[in-house]
Amino acid sequence: MTNRKILLGQDNNALVLLFAVNALVFVFINFIKIIYYLSDIPVEFFYRQILNWFTLPAQMDVLVSRPWTIFVYMFTHHSIWHLISTSLWLWCFGYILQDLAGNNKLIPVYIYGGLVGGMVFLLANNLVPVLERNIATTEPMLGAGAAVMAVAVATTTLAPDYRIFPLINGGIPLWVLTAIFVAIDFATLSGANGGIAAAHLSAGAIGYFFIRQLRRGSDWGAWMNNLVDWFNDLFNPEKKHRKSSAKDKLHYNAGKKPYEKISNITQQKLDAILDKINQQGYQFLTEEEKEFLKRAGSEEL
Repeated sequence: MTNRKILLGQDNNALVLLFAVNALVFVFINFIKIIYYLSDIPVEFFYRQILNWFTLPAQMDVLVSRPWTIFVYMFTHHSIWHLISTSLWLWCFGYILQDLAGNNKLIPVYIYGGLVGGMVFLLANNLVPVLERNIATTEPMLGAGAAVMAVAVATTTLAPDYRIFPLINGGIPLWVLTAIFVAIDFATLSGANGGIAAAHLSAGAIGYFFIRQLRRGSDWGAWMNNLVDWFNDLFNPEKKHRKSSAKDKLHYNAGKKPYEKISNITQQKLDAILDKINQQGYQFLTEEEKEFLKRAGSEEL
């Protein structure tokens, strides 16, 4: 574990961003629902005219008329209890994933889980005969359940022996919490459409493979982060993201004073290591960097 935690108020905090998006969509939808109530409009009209444009339909022909729902549904919660329970589980696993893998892995895992879960939901309801017979009455899918399942499995795959509640007999392994989460999740889905259960299973699988590929050096989320950086560069050219080249690494920083004496534990090197943790995660530090970080925690800078 590192001494540096990603704080809730920190810039580029992916976990806070996900909380914010889910909360804003919830407030927006329920604000419109209140308007319907105050206008004495039957609540059925709200579901048909508003909520259905945010949820993922099981019917392919309906999806064609609202394709954005394959993405929007994973941020849509109609019930306050649904939002709270989802946010709590997202915080449990998302915080650990950010701490271990850096800021830029959580959102890709979340989006991959939601997209794959949504596609499996559609395929299951349109290709499985048992589900296909009832597709006309199948409720649409909404909520971050599949996305959070991907985050939970990804976090557990990355560090199954990560200890939570360390004061309780040395801590509880993360895989125990994940097992509880999966049991609760599928217990609540027992009476739901089978396509939703398949969606959550597939989302968990994508979380597992995301981490497996990451360990092999293939970051499936890199293109998402690069795309965000590209958009950010368009509107903030003065803060343009620039990757360091080999030429940059071969030349010293001319801005520093020559022959300047610095301590064994330098603030510059510590900042560089902390930035690497923030971008890539603690797991990707070299043994030398981990040892340096350990010594830095026990010495005065």
